[in-house]
Amino acid sequence: MRKVLRWFLAVVLAAGSLVAIGGGTSPAAALDNGLARTPQMGWNDWNTFFCNVNESLIRQTADIMVSSGMAAAGYTYVNIDDCWSTRSRDGNGNLVPDPQKFPSGMKALADYVHAKGLKLGIYSSAGTTTCAGYPASLGYEQRDAALWASWGIDYLKYDNCGDHQGRTGQQRYTAMRDALAATGRPIVYSLCNWGQENVWTWGMPVGNSWRTTGDIAANWNSVMGILDQQVGLEAYSGPGGWNDPDMLEVGVGSLTATEGRAHFSLWSLLNAPLIAGNDLRSMTAETRTILTNTEVIAVNQDWGGRQGHKISDNGNLEVWRKPMSNGSAAVVLLNRGTTTATVSTTASALGLGPASSYSVRDLWAHTTFASSGTISASVPGHGAAMFTVTGGGLVPSVAIRGVGSGRCLDVSGASQANGAQAQIWDCNGQPNQQWTPTASGELRVYGGKCLDAYNQGTADNTQVIIWDCNGQANQQWRLNADGTITGVQSGRCLDVPNNATAAGTKLVLWSCHSGANQRWTRT
Repeated sequence: MRKVLRWFLAVVLAAGSLVAIGGGTSPAAALDNGLARTPQMGWNDWNTFFCNVNESLIRQTADIMVSSGMAAAGYTYVNIDDCWSTRSRDGNGNLVPDPQKFPSGMKALADYVHAKGLKLGIYSSAGTTTCAGYPASLGYEQRDAALWASWGIDYLKYDNCGDHQGRTGQQRYTAMRDALAATGRPIVYSLCNWGQENVWTWGMPVGNSWRTTGDIAANWNSVMGILDQQVGLEAYSGPGGWNDPDMLEVGVGSLTATEGRAHFSLWSLLNAPLIAGNDLRSMTAETRTILTNTEVIAVNQDWGGRQGHKISDNGNLEVWRKPMSNGSAAVVLLNRGTTTATVSTTASALGLGPASSYSVRDLWAHTTFASSGTISASVPGHGAAMFTVTGGGLVPSVAIRGVGSGRCLDVSGASQANGAQAQIWDCNGQPNQQWTPTASGELRVYGGKCLDAYNQGTADNTQVIIWDCNGQANQQWRLNADGTITGVQSGRCLDVPNNATAAGTKLVLWSCHSGANQRWTRT
């Protein structure tokens, strides 16, 4: 994972991710190794120490993980990154820990870490060399996996450097998956292919997490740039397999405490693996407080495993929402600007039902207050507020299936952009097919977007799109007893043109006639 080799990947991913997701590709079942049922938590040496890794650092870090309260907060894995081995394999073809850096050997180090109640991770690459030029594991998968298991390794970060010998990422990463499984040892498998080959579409049955972007850096612009690339990926995540926007930079580089709280809040809402990258031995009390905020961590570790997603974007002010398994909603109010601003949302936008009062828990102030339905905070520049909101319960979302086509009402490309067209697609249960009818007649998707008649249109063939919910009549619909869905403003029906049944057919308004292409069922 070296920035000089991979800086361009963020541009490639940003340009292509939503297109690649398509209208409704269904995520595969999770890797069946029983691990990472909630996002993994731990520490990795690279962000602070780069190649300056050694046995003393790992032992001291394990000690501090326990004494600082990080282990009690859920951090489990102490992970060694690149540069841990000698520059060549031994005469038997085995990797060799550098005897100057790791004089006791990896088995003894693993035993030490395990005695602390923690687990040890190792690093390699799915190529001929690692990013720093050390021997890697392409073609040696069975040998290396067996060696790591014999040492007592619990976690593998598998990078993407070196010669790939003409093999695709999926082939190379699957080969190591199978090798790890053959050892019989439970080893968390973290794919680090930098978001190439749309890894989120095939990562779930291969690894426990997969990097979705190029490398993070310890500055605000990098954190925000990586955040932007997570939009639309929430369908490809769940217990056993997680989108990974890279490790935490809290307490590293130029990132301020305010920025660190925002970074930690957002990564927790995204169900990202929480892998700290700072020097635990010298971290400030403020950094420790951020990393051990158990209320924020609880959002990340919620057993339901639904990844948070953006529901509102007003320039520098954004709202991100995560449905929680207890019926509440978590929310991050983000201010990307440089000056303090008020950021607001509503219980309805968070997918909560009507209630006389909502209980709002501030996860950083650790206070609780009542709200009539508006959740608002004065947020400093480069900062975020984070809450859980309870009351009314999450309104059940439904799939809306066309009687004539058998396919579901779907947002094209899984896009959350204003103007994305509604279409029919194979039913798959992803967020772009989950619609929430509201008391005001809206059909909401992604929490804050509404099914909308384009440009207030009322004529036949008016496009049907999604748009920020605004309460106007072109976003109000009647769900009729005969299965038709009528636009309140137009009086016309949601229609699949020409009785088409093909996936990807874009929907329009049309004069109501109750044909099968205008009738819908809710499931």
